[in-house]
Amino acid sequence: MTKKVAVPHDPRQLEAAFAQFNAVSGQLIDAYSQLEAQVHVLNAQLEAANSQLRSKMEENAALAERLSRLLSALPAGVVEMDAVGCVRHENPAAARMLGRSTLGLCWQQVETLLEATELTDTYLVPGDEDGPARRVSLQYQDLPEQGGRIVLMHDVTRLHQLSGELANQQRLAAMGSMAASLAHQLRTPLATAMLYTANLRNPGLAEAERSRFIDKSLARLKALEGLIQNMLSFVRGHVSELEGLDAAGLAEEVRAIMAPLCQARDVALDCQVGVDSAITVSGDRKALSGALLNLLENALFFTPSGGQVGLGVRQTGGQVMFEVTDTGPGLSAEVKARMFEPFFTTRSGGTGLGLAIVKKVAEELAGTVSCENRPEGGARFVLSLPAATAGPTGAREKA
Repeated sequence: MTKKVAVPHDPRQLEAAFAQFNAVSGQLIDAYSQLEAQVHVLNAQLEAANSQLRSKMEENAALAERLSRLLSALPAGVVEMDAVGCVRHENPAAARMLGRSTLGLCWQQVETLLEATELTDTYLVPGDEDGPARRVSLQYQDLPEQGGRIVLMHDVTRLHQLSGELANQQRLAAMGSMAASLAHQLRTPLATAMLYTANLRNPGLAEAERSRFIDKSLARLKALEGLIQNMLSFVRGHVSELEGLDAAGLAEEVRAIMAPLCQARDVALDCQVGVDSAITVSGDRKALSGALLNLLENALFFTPSGGQVGLGVRQTGGQVMFEVTDTGPGLSAEVKARMFEPFFTTRSGGTGLGLAIVKKVAEELAGTVSCENRPEGGARFVLSLPAATAGPTGAREKA
């Protein structure tokens, strides 16, 4: 049943009702106007925010595009891995250096394409029908926030080639210098041998004199042979076949050879071996013992009667150190700077090849040789070589 609303008949009541209605309507209109104004402001703010967001997105897109172009144009290779080590992104240079795309591969799979070289963090990528082998250096950078990793690659093939060419040029220059020095070294003993030999043609020469001239000629010829052998050893290199050598045993071998020579010169020979027979070095026995003998003979030459020559062996980290000391006059700055140069010598009658051969042997065995003056007087030479350990099958492996 519809409820009927009572309509006032009093004009004053109608006037009051209309006044109240007009007041409420005005309030609604004002509220609506305010709401409309707020909506307008919010729309303007939203439009401004959207405009800024669009501008930022466009800037980011432009930056991403620029970075993408830069990565594509970079001569260096860039590979990005995720947290589990799978390749997510790579630039064209990386694919070109590795000879294939690595997208989606785990980095362990990529590493199977690489062969280790003599240089740390430098690897050989074998060649194929599409191109020759390449040498690449790798640098790793962790991405802690993303949990991934970036690999930066450089193609060092040309650098390696240039290094080889430079080494060849240096060898040729050294050989030219050595040839000139060798001619000078050969001239005196050869002339002396020829003089002694010429005297043998004298028919009136006594038998004793003849024997003396023959002995002197042979001595000069043997000196020539020794000089030529040293020269050949230096040019060709010593290392022919590597084996695991007991460092302590090697020291004892050269000590036994030097002991009578030191005794004849009234020079004490002190041998201090600080390693056991388990410590080995990888090398050529003849070459390494020859290098140690060269160091000891040099020390003996400069040690006066009553002095002492020392031979020590110790291990420092992954290196075996053969140390030779003397109580001689020590080394001047000039001599120290040129000590290991071929044909440089301060010894009368010396060839200048002994210490140069020591340096060559050290380099061929991935070692070093150095010299210094001792605080107590005399000189110290240190031949440092990588230590080796016996593998499970008895083979020798570098430590």
